[in-house]
Amino acid sequence: MNPIKLENTHPAVTKLIDNIQKVLIGKRSVIELMVSAVLANGHVLLEDVPGVGKTMLVRALAKSIGGAFKRIQFTPDLLPTDVTGVAIFNQKSLEFEFRQGPLFANVVLADEINRTSPKTQSSLLEAMEERSVTVDGFTYRLEDPFFVMATQNPLEYEGTFPLPEAQLDRFLMQLRLGYPSVEEEMRMLGRFSEENPLDQLDSVLDVEELRQLQQQVSAVKVSEGIKEYMVRLCHRTRDHHHIYLGVSPRGALALFRASQALAFVRGREYVIPDDVKELVPVVFAHRMIVKPEARLEGATVDRVLTVILSETRVPVS
Repeated sequence: MNPIKLENTHPAVTKLIDNIQKVLIGKRSVIELMVSAVLANGHVLLEDVPGVGKTMLVRALAKSIGGAFKRIQFTPDLLPTDVTGVAIFNQKSLEFEFRQGPLFANVVLADEINRTSPKTQSSLLEAMEERSVTVDGFTYRLEDPFFVMATQNPLEYEGTFPLPEAQLDRFLMQLRLGYPSVEEEMRMLGRFSEENPLDQLDSVLDVEELRQLQQQVSAVKVSEGIKEYMVRLCHRTRDHHHIYLGVSPRGALALFRASQALAFVRGREYVIPDDVKELVPVVFAHRMIVKPEARLEGATVDRVLTVILSETRVPVS
């Protein structure tokens, strides 16, 4: 594949980001990261307090790309078949027929994913990694492209089931929106005073255009020095004395793909060290576990990553 040559951000990427910003005010950096995850064909976990716009961000993204959108409201009594689908016996044909679940869409919003049981959470593992689901011995392919955009509220611990490490590792990024500034919240009140801008949002990208953008992202160049930098960062998380579980090889690949996508979103045909530095917290943090004794000493994943980034040599080219 020939390397792409970009002078500016791709017009389709600019339209996509601007369209989402019509709904979510003052969060361009988060929107750019989410768009990067989509272009890298990865899933996103949005973790933040209730009411900051997590669900609205995912809905705005889904409307902007024009693909099939399904929402799953995760609850403690949800069953795996409620997510993947179920085989039902047809009395007329005397055969079992598969009824597709909400996973069969381009963008799936897994709302409050940590409120359902581990058994139901595990129904997403095959879908997120292999883009397929297996029911009663038959494997069914999911839509292409396929993205899971999950939300969870960190403060509501009662009645929640923390996501296992295998599930977290399948998310390309974990993002947080944070509270808006005073000026941003004033603009939000003005924009929502008469109507919900989400209702007026149009599609600016179709599924085929999205596939073409993903192909262009895969052509973004990553030098050997940058690749080595990524690998050294991964190994530092595994060797750090405060870390019980470091970043997996899947995490290294996630950082590689996300760096290509972020460079593309920023209008470059090559990855620079700053791309990697910006992505490390959102790609690595949810894949790491701090030792219990280190937590007692005040160690956190964010602090460890800050130290690792400061101590790891940055490539010159």
